[in-house]
Amino acid sequence: MKPPSTVDVTASPGVAVAPSDAEFAAVTEPFRAELLAHCYRILGSIHDAEDLVQETYLRAWRGFGRFEGRSSARRWLYKIATMACLTALETRSRRPLPSGLGAPSDDHRVAVAPREPAVAWLQPAPDALLGAGDPAAIVSGRAGVRLAFIAALQFLPARQRAVLTLRDVLAFRTAEVAAILDTTTAAVDSALRRARARLAEIGPVADDLAEPDEKTRRTLLDGYVDAFTRADPDGLVNLLRADVELEMPPIPTWFTGRNAVVGFLAARVLRRDRWRLVPTAANGQPAAVAYGRVGDGRYEAHGVEVLTLMGDRISRITAFHDPSLVRTFGLALTF
Repeated sequence: MKPPSTVDVTASPGVAVAPSDAEFAAVTEPFRAELLAHCYRILGSIHDAEDLVQETYLRAWRGFGRFEGRSSARRWLYKIATMACLTALETRSRRPLPSGLGAPSDDHRVAVAPREPAVAWLQPAPDALLGAGDPAAIVSGRAGVRLAFIAALQFLPARQRAVLTLRDVLAFRTAEVAAILDTTTAAVDSALRRARARLAEIGPVADDLAEPDEKTRRTLLDGYVDAFTRADPDGLVNLLRADVELEMPPIPTWFTGRNAVVGFLAARVLRRDRWRLVPTAANGQPAAVAYGRVGDGRYEAHGVEVLTLMGDRISRITAFHDPSLVRTFGLALTF
């Protein structure tokens, strides 16, 4: 359907007006991508975020006839989405990465712990779904969808996550956040102070370690894909920082240091013709969808690898071993 360019969304108080598809779409659809990013920040799961955005639009459709235009449509939708996320989090635990659960190993020869399928792990989010127009600002020197920031948010209580993202990422005013959360401005200010203090303890690194320019990003991603596909550990060495880290949810074991990371990949992962990587982007970072070769010569989806860059080197590889994520990136499960 193609919505009209303008639409009157004002209804008389107490009068429910059934909207047409075009009216509803014209008012609400421009915000879908940024609402998905908002739900993802709070929930840490792109799958859950998509479900909650669908629920948000269903609730908005049902209440559209009572929307009187006293607040912006954007703030109205954010209220619905935020409250839906907070309700969902009442029965869900935080989504960690392995680095949020225990210490790393600097020896690639250690026994790797078995997968932990019972843990609801943090998930990456495709840039294509979040939308180029997502209004993510900078929090502690990081873009609002960077993987390190999303992981740090998981350490905050649910309402603090909501307050911090609404204020510091989306730049809603304190009074607006209070209206969205049905609370007071004093409560918002208090929650924001506590959230910022907690993030300062465990949050992303400083802005001076931000990612390089687009050309360097592309060069590093292409180099990583090429070295991985050719099973070339020496090629990887030239791309990685000395203090690089590797984590592989749902495997709790993770590694720190170039020797440990390259040693692990060389001994246990890299095999010629075993892998095919398709470049993509996730969480505002370079990424690749990984396919592994199976017995009949086909390649099956294995997961998504997200690269964190500092300067002209890779500082972290987060390899999500979850084939279900591949569909989210718009790719086939086999080829």
